[in-house]
Amino acid sequence: MKSFVIPLSDPQADLNTVGGKGMSLAKLTRSGLPVPDGFHVTTEAYRYFVEHNDLQTGINMSLEAVDITQPQTLEIASRKITELFLPASIPDEIATAITQGYASLPGSNPSVAVRSSATAEDLPDASFAGQQETYLNIHHPEAVLDAVRKCWASLWTARAIGYRARQKIAPEDVALAVVVQELVFAEAAGILFTANPINGQRDQMMVSASWGLGEAVVGGLVTPDSLILEKPSGKVINREIAQKLIQTVRIENGTQEIQVPENLQNVPVLSDEQAGELCQLGQRIEELYHMPMDIEWSLAKGKFAIVQARPITALPESPLDWPVPQGGVTFARGSLAEHTPSPVSPMFATLGLRLANRETEILWRDYINIDPTDMFVSDGFYITINNYVYGGFRMGLKNSWALTKMSLSQIGPMLRGAPERWQEASEKFERVVNEWEGKDIAALSPSELLDGICTVFGAAVKYYTVIQTTLPAASMGEIFFTRFYNALIKRKNDPDATTFLFGFKTMPVRAEQSLFDIASWVKQNSLFMQYMQETSTEKLVADFKSDDIPESVPADQWAAYRFRFDQHFERFGRTAYEFDFANPTPAEAPSPQFEAIKLFIDGKAISPYDRYQEALEKREKATKSVLNRIGWPRKGWFEKLLKKAHETGAIREDSIFDMGMGHPVIRSMFAELGKLFVAGGAIKSADDIYWLEEQELQTLITAIESEDPLPNYEDQIPRRKAEWRAALQIVPPVMLPEKSFWQRFIGGGAPEEKDGKTVLTGLGTSSGQVTAPACILHGPEDFPQMKPGDVLVATTTTPAWTPLFALASAVVTDIGGPLSHSSIVAREYGIPAVMAARNATRYIQNGQLVTVDGKAGTVMFTNNGS
Repeated sequence: MKSFVIPLSDPQADLNTVGGKGMSLAKLTRSGLPVPDGFHVTTEAYRYFVEHNDLQTGINMSLEAVDITQPQTLEIASRKITELFLPASIPDEIATAITQGYASLPGSNPSVAVRSSATAEDLPDASFAGQQETYLNIHHPEAVLDAVRKCWASLWTARAIGYRARQKIAPEDVALAVVVQELVFAEAAGILFTANPINGQRDQMMVSASWGLGEAVVGGLVTPDSLILEKPSGKVINREIAQKLIQTVRIENGTQEIQVPENLQNVPVLSDEQAGELCQLGQRIEELYHMPMDIEWSLAKGKFAIVQARPITALPESPLDWPVPQGGVTFARGSLAEHTPSPVSPMFATLGLRLANRETEILWRDYINIDPTDMFVSDGFYITINNYVYGGFRMGLKNSWALTKMSLSQIGPMLRGAPERWQEASEKFERVVNEWEGKDIAALSPSELLDGICTVFGAAVKYYTVIQTTLPAASMGEIFFTRFYNALIKRKNDPDATTFLFGFKTMPVRAEQSLFDIASWVKQNSLFMQYMQETSTEKLVADFKSDDIPESVPADQWAAYRFRFDQHFERFGRTAYEFDFANPTPAEAPSPQFEAIKLFIDGKAISPYDRYQEALEKREKATKSVLNRIGWPRKGWFEKLLKKAHETGAIREDSIFDMGMGHPVIRSMFAELGKLFVAGGAIKSADDIYWLEEQELQTLITAIESEDPLPNYEDQIPRRKAEWRAALQIVPPVMLPEKSFWQRFIGGGAPEEKDGKTVLTGLGTSSGQVTAPACILHGPEDFPQMKPGDVLVATTTTPAWTPLFALASAVVTDIGGPLSHSSIVAREYGIPAVMAARNATRYIQNGQLVTVDGKAGTVMFTNNGS
């Protein structure tokens, strides 16, 4: 039987049933907090109402002409949908359920608040607050039914339509519940933030308070009193008394804004004791949700009521300490940290880094012949600080001397046999991956799945430790050749040294050529070409992942297209955007691939075959020219150094590309475990497994195999996700302690102000100057934002990001150097690049016009963001 109405505290009151606001109020009520009584009109009622009146077709037709860049189209669509809703009849079974729910409230025709509650609001990562309507002081059953209908219609306000379109939420995926509650006849009301929204301090609370109902405060109609409270004591540490001119009050039917009596306009709304009591309620709610909260409260007859609570989604960066876990140790964002530029997931921070530390210790002990216990902290080389990966060395005099001797002694071994050493390591890694890819993942037990994850990722980090001994060979090969060429060979009009080092078919180049081949096939099929040109990238990805064939595409062409893409991902999709296995692989997040294909189809990107051939011809021409004009001994040195640079340089991109070879099968095994945990009620979504820690993972596996009930981790995951998102806004220091002696060697620094512009200085690694809009990319989830001609701004990039370079007019990264992936690919594409522009991703805003000077190594933009 369908549940159209359920009690406010009903255990069924989850997000899908009663929306974000309703779910929160139910949780608060069940926890014994002072919430006004009432009931939910569920999303089932909304859906039945829409179905009963056949409204969805009209909704979809009204939305067809929406363009989020044209506000008037949102207004027109909203008006059309509202005209569909308001005359529509509420089915008798729903009307009866709502009327009975209203009759169950105390009193005769009690005054109630009728509040909208959407299935995508008041969530830890997205607040849709204020998108839908609230109706206050409603009484009589007919008025309640009318208010419910108006709430349903308010799901389609212009603002809500635009917000969901920007968030790419499909119209069919949203529904609206309604909360009907007793109206608190508030003498005063306001908002409580359980963290200071101005400075981000988590040990403070902020209260806004004014007279009357809370609508004047929430709607910004009045300047309220503002109090800063100390947490947890509740002590008022700052109070600003505003002149409160307007208040919202009840009238016979609804509410009205009136003038505050003069004798109350400059009087404090809350006493210190009341503020302390409110602080205690805020702490209870914050502890319940495990995150800072935005709470609406009211005060009547000396008692507080909580009428709404939602996570704070726009809290400023909290002033964080960056503790040094152990004295005498220097921590740096280098090595593996360069491949985990974002904050890492809890699963990677525990299981992933444990395996990485194990293999790193083996490398130091067996290959470098240094006891790692003399060099690392007790937890190992890699640790997380504020969710970011750091590597730590003991850098005292004794250790520094040992490290220096080791570096000098290893130059020879690292230079000798690097290509062969990499090839052997790659083949070993590939055998492990092939073994586990050949297994029936669904048939494995939970313990076998965990063993597979550890085995494959263990092989991945073992491979990484080997290429740490081969990558220096590539770097030194290029450095030695470049210095020799610039000092003893190069004349005024000769090409740069990089001309001699390009023109090789690395994995990223071959991957791009594969995409070009797909684009060439598409251009031979007119219907398919039209489909690709007229379909958004988001829709292309959705179609590719769907089992259905698009209507405009012939079935045989669709099969051929899928076959080509499957081949592409089989060959080039076994890599990773970031080394944290919580991130999707290119096959799971293929937006860059589709964007590149569309550019090739439209002729807006250079053929990678032509670019490769041009680089090859330039290299051969330049080499021939030099050899024809120099004699012994320079000629012999030139040939020897160039050969070494070629031998080692080719493995640089390929070896990093292979680091993520095992990620697809690792993620498939995590997904299988995630399904089991969802079925057992431990987590809500299979992807939530990455927000668990290794010990929790082991606990769940043990419970499944012992046929015991699974512990529930649902409440912990939103907090961890919120912490991760907060960490994403943090600027992690490149080195700790921040005033370390070694800081002077890493370059970069704070931005400078010059002629009203902000200038970031880094390392210019590819010449040229471009002024264009910036696109900040933190990871695969941001890739769809990238548009042709944008300046790609990221912490760093990996070979899997290469398709994005076809769209970019320039590249800026927080970290990296002349030999990093970003630099190499930028030079191949002939676009400007600035590396190590410290915190560029934090200082630059999305869409901001920036000037990138690859020769000077600067990034410049105006302070007002234009």
